[in-house]
Amino acid sequence: MLSLSLEIDLLRSFAVIAEVRALSRAASRVGRTQSALSQQMKRLEEIVDQPLFQRTGRGVVLTNAGERLLIHAQRILRLHDEAMADLCGTGLSGSIRFGCPDDYAAVFLPPLLRQFSSQHPHALVEVVCGPTPRLLERLKKGAVDLAMISLPDSGPGDDVIRREQLVWIGYPGLDSAHFDPLPLALSDPDTLDHIAACDALQRAGRAYRIAYASSSLSGLTALVRSGQAFAVMTQTAVPSDLSVLSADHELPPLPAVGVSLRFARARPSLLTSAFADHIKAMLPLL
Repeated sequence: MLSLSLEIDLLRSFAVIAEVRALSRAASRVGRTQSALSQQMKRLEEIVDQPLFQRTGRGVVLTNAGERLLIHAQRILRLHDEAMADLCGTGLSGSIRFGCPDDYAAVFLPPLLRQFSSQHPHALVEVVCGPTPRLLERLKKGAVDLAMISLPDSGPGDDVIRREQLVWIGYPGLDSAHFDPLPLALSDPDTLDHIAACDALQRAGRAYRIAYASSSLSGLTALVRSGQAFAVMTQTAVPSDLSVLSADHELPPLPAVGVSLRFARARPSLLTSAFADHIKAMLPLL
């Protein structure tokens, strides 16, 4: 039977570990040492009198009891944070329009939005997805307030929050060396993945053809899954059912890209600035 003395700090640390699935990354996120975090989880397991995690070579996974507790913990934390924001007046309200590339949205947005919502339960973040060039166009028109974009990775930069490696991807078991010319599924011609793929193949003297070009990430990955083309995307965003192609596939190396933020206005709203600061703090840890 669950104890009535579940503590907010313990539940918050537990929820972070459940999200990132590794004590080391969770420790950086919550600002505690890994040892202190382990002691917190030991205490929480004593309170509920059940093991909550299973240790593996790649991190931790939740037990059945851990999965059940996570549902309660998320609800408790959300209500707690809503109450504190309401009573203390610390939560911001209003809405902002946020632009984000599809591949970043799939990987980064769920935890970013969940954590921001817990701090500002009355704030609404409207998400618009698209490749970087289209988001820059929306910023110029004021159609979005803030956008996460990709930049060429040309070295250190104060405005680069995180770096992501571009990789070749294909359907498992499909050898790109057997294709001549190489069929490609790429984003719009002015995007970094499209430019990087074509430049790398041209320098390597490898023949290729554009089998499919679209700003839709789901369309690109669908063609890759059909075995009819190969694509380029950030390594973090590669779906689990597709393969990152190694040097054995006779494909040239690709560059990395930098992830940055851009505002539509020189003086963004307080809510927009708060969301940008939240992304800058959390994105390197995801």
